[in-house]
This record gives sequence, structure tokens and C-alpha cells, in this order.
Amino acid sequence: MQESESEGIGYFLAGQLFGVFEVEEWQVQGAAIRFRGNLLAQPETALAILRQRLEPNGFLPLLSSTREILILPIPAGAKRGVAEKPWPQILLFVTTIFTTLFVGALGQGADPFTDPTSLLTGLPFSVSLLSILGVHEMGHYLTARRYGVQVTLPYFIPAPVGLGTFGAFIKMRSPVIDRRSLFDIGIAGPLAGLTLAIPVLMIGLRLSEIVPSGGRLGISLGSPLLFTLVQEMVLGPIPEGMDVLLHPVAFAGWIGLFVTALNLLPLGQLDGGHIAYALVGRQSEKLAFVTAVVLALLGLTFWLGWLFWAFLGFMLGFRHPQPMNDVTPLDPTRRLLGLGALILLLCLITPSPFMSPEF
Repeated sequence: MQESESEGIGYFLAGQLFGVFEVEEWQVQGAAIRFRGNLLAQPETALAILRQRLEPNGFLPLLSSTREILILPIPAGAKRGVAEKPWPQILLFVTTIFTTLFVGALGQGADPFTDPTSLLTGLPFSVSLLSILGVHEMGHYLTARRYGVQVTLPYFIPAPVGLGTFGAFIKMRSPVIDRRSLFDIGIAGPLAGLTLAIPVLMIGLRLSEIVPSGGRLGISLGSPLLFTLVQEMVLGPIPEGMDVLLHPVAFAGWIGLFVTALNLLPLGQLDGGHIAYALVGRQSEKLAFVTAVVLALLGLTFWLGWLFWAFLGFMLGFRHPQPMNDVTPLDPTRRLLGLGALILLLCLITPSPFMSPEF
């Protein structure tokens, strides 16, 4: 942006702020312009007026504080009226159906390479797992749409090994309005997924077998507190020297709990990152850093997979995009629910989710 052009735009935008924000000074920062002064209206009212004035002209207001407003061009992906083509999501979802069927069949001792029809033995695992992931993502999707945030349909990530999938995600194509909507969008996915994961786990445990401990091939799974409570409720105390051989449906339920725990980590663009920013704003960067360090220590001590999540946190950074209204704090009810999300994380996480079998 040339200096004369930026000055002209700056004066134009300063005029649009009249009656809403008293401008004391402004400066160009790349494609954005930062205004400092005094907010003359309630943040919610000010944002509604500024959006009405600025968005038709291709600009987006961000209320950073009562003393500062950042105005930037609307990103191309956030412009309304652009129809989304869902073919990538459909293709990825169909592929993920096959990969989860394949992994589920292998877990049942079938060989899909020599007998393709044996893929059907992976159906209980595939349907259970994809249902949990799908409900999780639709929780985000429907809540975001309720708040007028433009989002994509879920992207499922297929994997030919491991669990058959690396999970799913949606992309927000427009800014979130305020911390309240950011909090609701962030927490909706874990709560929605959990409401299905727990019944799936209970059904799967009913179908599981109690067998002698040790001497089995495969992996042993960690037992987070919530899993242990559900298992006790469904199966009662497990006799000494015995263990539970999880049915594929129960395994999918266990994964649902594990995925919920991962998403609740207060890191970057994870659900927990959204929740943390809604609660404490830019202080969430410090919380994300501490979380990454703790994950690294867990990875060095218990399960190497935590190193990947720590690395991901450091690579993607700890900053979280601010909502359009970053001034209005959360209400007490949502703050209490945020504390509940932290307690839920502690009930779902385990230092060693995957362990070597005992022989």
C-alpha cells in the first residue's frame, strides 16, 4: 500500500469511526490500520455500527480494547456469497470410511487383501468411530453457523494404518464476533462428541470379554478416570489377574474419549485453545506454552506421542486470532463451564494412552 493511498484510506476509515470511537492517532501496519483513542459506545453496540459501516466497503473492525481498534481488509475467503464446493470433504470422508473399515477388519483378524468382503467385519469399529468424530465436528459447525460464522463442512483425514484416521476438522472462513461465541464454538464439539462417545463406550463394554491378563498380542490402553468410572459402572470390579478385551465398538468409544482430551488441550487452534482465549484473552499464549512444555516432558517420560503434540504446538505458535469484539469478557456461567472443561480434560487424559503389552 503506497503512502498517499494509505493516508487516504486512513482518513476515510477515521471518518467511519465518527460517533463510535474518538480517534487520537492512527498508524498503518501492513494492510491494516490501527486507531488509538477512546471507545464512545458499548463494545457490542460499537461493533454492530462499525460492521454496518465498514463491511460494505471491504473492511473489518477488530475491537482490541476500549482504547484501540484495528481495521483490516476482509480476507477473500470471508466474503459472503461464495458457494463452497464440498467435493474435497466428500472424497476425504469416503476414503476415511474405507481406511477405518480396513483397520477395523485387521483388528478382527481378517485379511481384506485376500478377501475384500471381510472389510465388513470392520463395520462396527468404523461406524462407531466416524459417528463420534462426525458428531464432534457438527457440534462446532452448527454452533458456528448459529453465530453467523462462515465455516466449511468437516474434513476427515484418512490413515491406512493406526486408527484408520487422524481425526477431522472444520475451517472457520470468517472472524468470530466475540469471546462468547468463540467459547461456545470451541466447547460445542467436545461436549457433542462426548455425549455419543460415552454411550458407544457403554455398549462396547457390554460386548467386551473379560480374559486373563498378559500373554496377548497387541497394545494395552491407558485408563483415564472417566473410562475407569464407566467401566466400573458397566462391568463392575474386574477380578485380579483378569483384564477386559475391548470389543471394536468399545475401542471406538475409548478413542472418542482420547480425541476429546486432545482437543481440549489449551493449544493454538485446538478447541481448548479457543476456550482458553475466550477465558483469559492473550494470556492464553502463556498457558499454551506451558502446555507444550508439559507435553514434551510427558513424551520424554511416558508416551513418545506427546512429543508430536508438543512439537506441533511450538511449530504452529501459541498466538490465537482475536475475535472482532475482544473487549467484552465472558459471563460467569461460561467461566464456570470453562473450569468444567479443564476438569473434564483431567478426567479424560492419561500419561500413557498406548502401552506395550505385558507378556
